[in-house]
Amino acid sequence: MNSKHQFVQLSDGHFIPGLGFGTYKPQEVPNSKTIEATKIAIEAGFRHIDCAYAYEVEEEVGLAIRSKIEDGTVKREDIFCTSKLWSTFLRPELVQSCLERSLKKLHLDYVDLYLIHFPVALKPGEELYPKDENGKIIYDSLDLCATWEAMEKCKDAGLAKSIGVSNFNRRQLEMILNKPGLKYKPVCNQVECHVYHNQRKLLDFCKSKDIVLVAYGALGTQRYKECVDQNSPVLLDDPVLCALAKKRKRSPALIALRYQLQRGVVVLAQSLKENEIKENIQVFDFELTEEDMKVLDGLNRNFCYVAMQFMSDHPNYPFADEY
Repeated sequence: MNSKHQFVQLSDGHFIPGLGFGTYKPQEVPNSKTIEATKIAIEAGFRHIDCAYAYEVEEEVGLAIRSKIEDGTVKREDIFCTSKLWSTFLRPELVQSCLERSLKKLHLDYVDLYLIHFPVALKPGEELYPKDENGKIIYDSLDLCATWEAMEKCKDAGLAKSIGVSNFNRRQLEMILNKPGLKYKPVCNQVECHVYHNQRKLLDFCKSKDIVLVAYGALGTQRYKECVDQNSPVLLDDPVLCALAKKRKRSPALIALRYQLQRGVVVLAQSLKENEIKENIQVFDFELTEEDMKVLDGLNRNFCYVAMQFMSDHPNYPFADEY
């Protein structure tokens, strides 16, 4: 593994690199960009690659990983690969089939981490977002604890080394943690987390339960038109963040990433640009002072870029609770 990397130990004993490369991309960007960007990321030193069934780029991510293994840059065990169970597969009998599809696309025998992507169940089928004739999302109803038991079976089958959740609130985490006969607890919860939404309460709760928080959208997302209000504030233009970046002679993006690492959060950095990818890995080359951290804490406004509002009428919609 890259010697510069900071590793975080998961509750099951496995280690996750503290910095990950995110592979979600806007729909208008061609998938071939993902192959190129993922190769650049691995060459630059990224060893943690975060993808998901719903991103629809697993094939491209798999090609990039395979080519970097074949040319000797990395071995399979050097790469920490995450994928996620999509909402149309939350029925217990469908869980393993979603993981198997992802593994086939990725050309891998196992993923290092498998997450329940979102706690809201959607009608099973090939559509990522099934809708009725009026354009309304079609939900499914099920017990997430039964879904979790199917996740545990995937771990037992060796298809996933570690299992966790994404976009779960405190109540939903507690429901899994308090499940009778729990075999493995979630090792992490991947949520939107950045200086405008620092998730302090959820982070404290997760730490108290030995669950690692993984931050997506740490740079304020790529402002993809399909899910982010284009009038929302541009995080990396924040005057306080920019002033601190200037003072520390680093980019605002590096300051935003470093902030998460120093809070014990595993952070995902997403970019398709070579210069940005190479810059983001430099997050281990400096430290923020206690004063810097306080300044950044002060930017919190509980502001969410990706609120998935179109699912807000479902009882399992996670973002209605305080945390």
